[in-house]
Amino acid sequence: MLTAAAQLPATTESAMDAAASEVLAATGVPSASVAVVSGGKVAYVKAYGEARLSPEMAATPEMQYSIGSISKEFTAALLLMLQQDGKLSIDDPVGKYLPGLTRANEVTIREVLSMTSGYQDFWPEDYVMTTMMANTTAEHILDVWGKKPLDFDPGTEWQYSNTNYVIAGRIAEIVGGKPLMEQLRERIFGPLGMTSVLNSDASRLPETDPTGYYRHALGPLRPAPQEGVGWMFAAGELAMTARDLAKWDISLMNRTLLSKASYDEMFQEVKLKDGKGSGYGLGLDVGERDGHRFVAHSGEVSGFVAQNTVYVDDKVSVTVLTNEDASNAASALERRIAPLVLGGASEGDSDKTAEARALAIFTGLQQGKVDRSQLTELCNAYFTQEALDDYESSLKPLGTPVSFTQTSEEKRGGMTFRVFRVDFGKKQLRVTVYEEPDGKLEQYLVIPPGN
Repeated sequence: MLTAAAQLPATTESAMDAAASEVLAATGVPSASVAVVSGGKVAYVKAYGEARLSPEMAATPEMQYSIGSISKEFTAALLLMLQQDGKLSIDDPVGKYLPGLTRANEVTIREVLSMTSGYQDFWPEDYVMTTMMANTTAEHILDVWGKKPLDFDPGTEWQYSNTNYVIAGRIAEIVGGKPLMEQLRERIFGPLGMTSVLNSDASRLPETDPTGYYRHALGPLRPAPQEGVGWMFAAGELAMTARDLAKWDISLMNRTLLSKASYDEMFQEVKLKDGKGSGYGLGLDVGERDGHRFVAHSGEVSGFVAQNTVYVDDKVSVTVLTNEDASNAASALERRIAPLVLGGASEGDSDKTAEARALAIFTGLQQGKVDRSQLTELCNAYFTQEALDDYESSLKPLGTPVSFTQTSEEKRGGMTFRVFRVDFGKKQLRVTVYEEPDGKLEQYLVIPPGN
């Protein structure tokens, strides 16, 4: 079950808010729903932007977003549970359950779950083809793509393939004796209290949830077409709130749902037959970033892109759900947020953290507001009502900056002095900041670039 909520420092939350605003502005993606786990507890849940554009409807954390291929994590976990039950071994050949597939007695369930089977992907494209707008079945997908020649000999290469998880889902149904969603609800969603989960392969998201969008080149956002029923199945069928996905993340980092041996198999990088690493476990990308071990997956279906990254040793996770396909907004925002929560960021990440914080304050000043909890006593005294009025009247007409970049940093007077360049295209400004060792700001000034 969900543990009690944690709390992040106000400066961290402000920096995350700024990062979200900046990423959405830069990418044009309508909305993002974010959940952050810190210390093994949900610490931050917030939604940004517009869930629907016409009529306008603001995004809220209670809304369900399609999570696409992040669904594969749950399918892999269910297969491992069935192995724990003694009903299968993931080293069984898939032909034991689906004998009609190509080289079925040579390909194992492990190779299917780790994307090393050689079965060709039935949906590598980033759009919905006209053929996919008609309903289908898992059996049809396997009859077409599961009976093609393999793209490579089993275990010799890694290649992402949604077909693998249609195979996995069907094996789970055959062995478990129940529909896939029924088993997932009984064994995963129910025990974890994930009450928002929806099978978006069976129906559209309700009118109270986001619309998925796409665009042609740099054209306007348009409602994305819906895949026909049956195409997503075990490879990408789930929709849920960011908070519910965070509950799953907590179970991964605390290893509460599966056996230790199953988690070890799930998180272990699968090696190819020549000994090379694949960068993938069972339903999860696995790796290390800036010294932090992670398991992760991205997801994309028509109109939606998601990123879910769990830093298992740090008890930290970042979930970002967005509602425009073929966009990097979800992964970009996850990479901006993670260093803010993990700490120990690299120099480049430190710059991004400072930029995000300074931009958040700048955006507030454009509205005549300032978060006084971030300021020292002297800086608070500087921001009189007259100062706030002047900041608002002079900065608000400039609109959203094209970029907000730290240009220098040095130590002075026992503080850290930073300079930022604010670019509006035809106009540039400078922001100068003095930060005390405790993180409070002694100075925040916006000045013309020549001064």
